[in-house]
Amino acid sequence: MPLGTWWRGDNLPQLPPLPSFSARTSTDISLIAEITELSMQEVDKRLGEKNLFYIAYMEETPTSYGWVATREGYILEFQLFFPIHANERYLWDFRTLPEWRGRGIYPHLLQGIMRQEPAQVERFWIGYAPGNEASRRGISKAGFHFVGEFAFDGAHKLSFETFDMSERSLAGAAFYQLPILVQKSSEQDVQGA
Repeated sequence: MPLGTWWRGDNLPQLPPLPSFSARTSTDISLIAEITELSMQEVDKRLGEKNLFYIAYMEETPTSYGWVATREGYILEFQLFFPIHANERYLWDFRTLPEWRGRGIYPHLLQGIMRQEPAQVERFWIGYAPGNEASRRGISKAGFHFVGEFAFDGAHKLSFETFDMSERSLAGAAFYQLPILVQKSSEQDVQGA
């Protein structure tokens, strides 16, 4: 699972305009359940855990969504749970509704979140499933830099495989609270994934 980060002060690339686009948070449990196809109980649980739910709209039609963890992040596929500091956010479970795909909404939503989160939030973290080229492109277009990926070491222990030993890569390992594995040769490796 390749992982990216964007830090406050990084460049936000200029995206092609979407004149009727807007993004905002919602706490409307029934609306969130309808859009995400999650149970109302699951939505209530996520909101109760201090996750924020962002919806992208074209005019007033919901087109895309994503969750922003503010206290604790988790990646169930790896049974990985990690605390989130007040100056960081973990972006997860994003989806563009099928009829709206291919219009550049996803990177606009990501940038909308980065702009709307409080100024004291300095770092944003996000991952995507290996092979999901559309997610990789959208995350990259929004301005995120890929710094590593989850991997298993020789003892089958989950680790953070860095693309270099930069401050961001080391911060990624610290954010996910994982040991560092031997470095990959470059960010280019993930772009071919």
